[in-house]
Amino acid sequence: MCGIAVMLGFNGKPADQAVVEPMTASLFHRGPDEDGFYGTGSVGLGFRRLAILDLTDAAHQPMVSVDGQHVIVFNGEIFNYVELRNELQSLGHRFRSTGDTEVLLTAYRQWGQDCLSRLNGMWAFVIYDRKRGRLFGSRDRFGIKPLYYHRDKSSILFASEIKAIRASGLYRGGINWSVAASFLLEGQLDETNDSFFSDIEQVPAGSAFEVDLEGTWKYWRYWSLLQAPSVEIKDPVHEVMALFEDSVRLHMRSDVPVDVALSGGIDSTAIICAAARQRGEAARGEPLHAFSFVPEEFDESKYIADTLAMTQARLIELQTTPRELWDKLPSVLWYQDEPVHTMTALVSFELMRCVAGNGIRVVLNGQGGDETMGGYSSYFLDYWTTLVHQGQIDRAWREVRAFTAVHGGEPIKALAAALLRALAWECHRIPAYHRFSTVRNHNQLQRNAWFTNDLTRYLALKRSRPLDGTLNAHLARSITSAPLPLYLRIEDRNSMAHSVEMRLPFLDHRLVSLLFNLPEEWKIRGPWNKYVFREAMRQRIPESVRTRADKLGFATPVGKWVANDLYEPMADLLGSQVVRERGLYNTDAVIRDLQKHRNGEIGQNFHGLFNVVQFEMWMKMLNDDASLCPTLVSAVCRKNWS
Repeated sequence: MCGIAVMLGFNGKPADQAVVEPMTASLFHRGPDEDGFYGTGSVGLGFRRLAILDLTDAAHQPMVSVDGQHVIVFNGEIFNYVELRNELQSLGHRFRSTGDTEVLLTAYRQWGQDCLSRLNGMWAFVIYDRKRGRLFGSRDRFGIKPLYYHRDKSSILFASEIKAIRASGLYRGGINWSVAASFLLEGQLDETNDSFFSDIEQVPAGSAFEVDLEGTWKYWRYWSLLQAPSVEIKDPVHEVMALFEDSVRLHMRSDVPVDVALSGGIDSTAIICAAARQRGEAARGEPLHAFSFVPEEFDESKYIADTLAMTQARLIELQTTPRELWDKLPSVLWYQDEPVHTMTALVSFELMRCVAGNGIRVVLNGQGGDETMGGYSSYFLDYWTTLVHQGQIDRAWREVRAFTAVHGGEPIKALAAALLRALAWECHRIPAYHRFSTVRNHNQLQRNAWFTNDLTRYLALKRSRPLDGTLNAHLARSITSAPLPLYLRIEDRNSMAHSVEMRLPFLDHRLVSLLFNLPEEWKIRGPWNKYVFREAMRQRIPESVRTRADKLGFATPVGKWVANDLYEPMADLLGSQVVRERGLYNTDAVIRDLQKHRNGEIGQNFHGLFNVVQFEMWMKMLNDDASLCPTLVSAVCRKNWS
């Protein structure tokens, strides 16, 4: 797990050491163990290493092949590297190291672009293929590992984080106000490959690219969730259980200890229970560690205690306060490079600080389980709507009644909501209505009382195509568009800020493909979400967790915090002269709604209030001369440019 930086000059323009070294240094937090550089002609590669597999110098990067024809910088993990190495050895290849980097490089040398379909893992890598005179690179299927690029007329830059491109000295862009407007007016983050910075984009998840030395480049998708091959499933419960267990087994591969971020929910509970089974007798005499945050407003301690009793894991609990989290917001925004979704991101940041403070470098996390198995409460309505649209009204009614019997609510209102959603779905399939609805929503957003025309004029009219409204379609959008890409960005930057590797067993592509081959009733059934997984976890996790009907995750009482502990600092910032002179806000209206929230007059508006405040903090960070690379002071780049 590391940070990479790449420069390719076009048409003979030499790669500049003075560009690549500052880029690499800005990523010090992603790889504090060592740095490495490779430069020849128009290609420059920089690398920061966090040693997880093969802790010796044999795994040093940039890694050059024996014949000198291929050079790789690689951020991530290939979890099936043991099996791939065995296969490559049977084909005559020999290895100098015991980790996954050399396996990945050799797989490319053996199979070329087709190596990607053989990989099980999370990755962003760039290979300089000297023989073919081009760069080849890729990002994993779900975009767990980041890779950004900036291209101008004379060169292209790739890096693990935006800050590295900004540190290059070549970037002259500014704020992407279209993205900023979508965030402030719609709350959208990471739903496209654009970033908050003009001319800095992400390499799309599940894609690969090639760039030749003249700057001609192409990229293509090598994997798509919606095009995953169909498979015959004879026993859904057993097959989900077996694949999940195997995913955890692979994710436990490490030459340093692996622990777990634990809430009281089924996903992280299943991971730590599987990890405990995989470890068997306590490795190196140490138990598993469970890192948790349990605010008193969302007490999940009973479920966590049951899990600890089953696994004999040792609990390490994060203790913090709203003001302590608030004070961390500038640091979080620096590491993230872009705004975050809620204050839950600050809790995650501090939890990773707690992990690192206990000497742990790898932690497993349950991210992805909700989006692949229907874990959010909104998916119930999506499922009922699917049934209604299919004409299965009686079945939808039975599902609604079973749900309300456990969760509460009025069945007739729930069914009516599904009927209206199904009608809206059909209406949106009519081109004229879809266009009318798109324009109407756009106009409503532009009339937001908080913002002036200086911001709203940047809001693009999004002419999306009418989409399939089935549950599986909603799940697919959750994985490819929102919210999963945002959550993956938050988790990666927060963990790497503290030099911790986050691994996500639920995003094993084999497991995800299996789940999407299952009919929708295996995800939602009666009062239960994640139905097939709950069945798969019988006698494998505490029954209290397996059968709990509510969902919290790493919940935070943000509304309460904004109304109390954070009211004064937020009001002070919103009322400051700098914010008033910005010209983006009708500040009196924003402050008035903050006061209403404090008085209990507004419900969920605290999310929008937090977004305005953090955006202003982010703007201040951009204007701070020292904000670009605070780690440069401590980062030492060895001058080993070849």
